[in-house]
Amino acid sequence: MQKRYYEWSPGIAYCVGLIASDGSLSKDGRHIDLTSVDYEQLENFCEGMGRALPISSKSKARKANEQPAYRVQFSDVAFYDFLLLVGLTPNKSKTMTRLNVPSRCYVHFLRGVFDGDGSYYGYYDKRWRSSFMFYLTITSASRPFLEFIREKNVQHLKTGIGALNIANGAYILSYAKRDTIIIAENMYRDASRLFLTRKRAKLEGFIREAKNAIITPDARVVKLADT
Repeated sequence: MQKRYYEWSPGIAYCVGLIASDGSLSKDGRHIDLTSVDYEQLENFCEGMGRALPISSKSKARKANEQPAYRVQFSDVAFYDFLLLVGLTPNKSKTMTRLNVPSRCYVHFLRGVFDGDGSYYGYYDKRWRSSFMFYLTITSASRPFLEFIREKNVQHLKTGIGALNIANGAYILSYAKRDTIIIAENMYRDASRLFLTRKRAKLEGFIREAKNAIITPDARVVKLADT
């Protein structure tokens, strides 16, 4: 059997981002695990890897508001070694720092991180009529990892530095409207099919809402334009 070999590509970069956020490496030097409540995310992972990996059910929903979890678990020494060279390790949650991601693949890696541990929220600020605000966040147990993400976003995407805070034992990197638009437009510019549909749809909905607004010189949204 020919030994597998891995090199950077948009698909592999996306998969590395998913593993950095939702995945784990076993201590045996060969097994990789990715668990998610989004079945689509695991399908995307398999497509990015270029392999028909089995997707199994890890847990069933026990309550009405719970979602079942799914899992891809496989043995691949070559990919495991590739991840070690990237900078991932077993028990990475709190030890993960800077990763060796090439510039040309960074936005695909970032999209994987966002699909794994990213979120968003938006609201109308009652202080100003029709002022729609929205934010993008990435959560991690490792502050140095989020500092790495922040640095690369400034370097490659020309964002601001965002805000880095801690809540409930986890660190959260947050971006407001302007930087969220920059990040989203870069993440999805050449995304192919590798993205979570619900997250992309929601973010792009926020951006359309903002771009259909008429802005006053002091940057307050005074009314929404007709569409």
